[in-house]
Amino acid sequence: MNSNDSATVEIAPAIPQSAPSGLWWGLLGVAAFSFTVPLTRVAVGGLSPLFVGSGRAVIAAVLAVLALALTRQRLPQGRQWVRLAVIAGGIVVGFPLLTTFALANVPASHGAVVIALLPAATATAAIARGRERPSKAFWVATIVGALAAIGFAFLQSGGLGTLGWNDLLLFGAVIAAAIGYAEGGLLARELGAWQTVSWALVLAAPLMILLAGLAMAWQPPSATPVQWASFAYLGVISMFLGFFAWYRGLAVGPMAEVSQIQLIQPVLSLCWAWLLLGETLSWTTILGGLAVILCAGAAVRIRLRPVRQPANP
Repeated sequence: MNSNDSATVEIAPAIPQSAPSGLWWGLLGVAAFSFTVPLTRVAVGGLSPLFVGSGRAVIAAVLAVLALALTRQRLPQGRQWVRLAVIAGGIVVGFPLLTTFALANVPASHGAVVIALLPAATATAAIARGRERPSKAFWVATIVGALAAIGFAFLQSGGLGTLGWNDLLLFGAVIAAAIGYAEGGLLARELGAWQTVSWALVLAAPLMILLAGLAMAWQPPSATPVQWASFAYLGVISMFLGFFAWYRGLAVGPMAEVSQIQLIQPVLSLCWAWLLLGETLSWTTILGGLAVILCAGAAVRIRLRPVRQPANP
């Protein structure tokens, strides 16, 4: 599918081909996202998971509406709305809610290790979206990484056969974010980086406002200044400004290369969990994180290798 298949009229690329490397933009986005897991853990210490997961999206949606209105952005067209719904379901609804409910019960370091699967999952989603046929080595690295993450989750939950509900939420969050990242990186080439995440936030806003209202009715928000500051970071940076850089990096690309930068996100998140939350990093956590990161890195790098064309007879 080319960039014009999803609209009723021909659309010029929103980001010129002469733009600087997307790697630096991707690095900026990952640095912003690396605080998401530990600060979510802080926020749910005083606020309900439903309020944190939905309220952060409401804050970001307000900023998105202001940005779109002030710059007079054109409306998306045709199938772009369907693609925006996919993005919204992944990064606005799925990932925030699933991770928030999980991190209300598990340490930030635990969540960071499982979420370390995200680079390989994003590469897999990009492959499915582009109908590529990767090598067997790619699938081996991806499957081994997934098994490493599952094994870590089993050990942390008490042994084989005791995979917790929270781990299922984290794995679901990884799948949701991977789909949202892959589709968002492609659509950003048409709508622009910050425009894509802004329209996704606007599209999901009615649902997230409803959920935030229900959360406040069930449990009126009451938190410490640090917990409120963490919540504000999640809404302004994790849900909005961080995506400006991340989607621009994916759009400028190459997407597969930029996605490799995600490999440092769990490392940074583990460091923040140790420095900011005082969490103890056990050998199980360190070894599990390294195994998942190495496998995810191998999967992404294998996909980057050029496919050898058969020699002409």
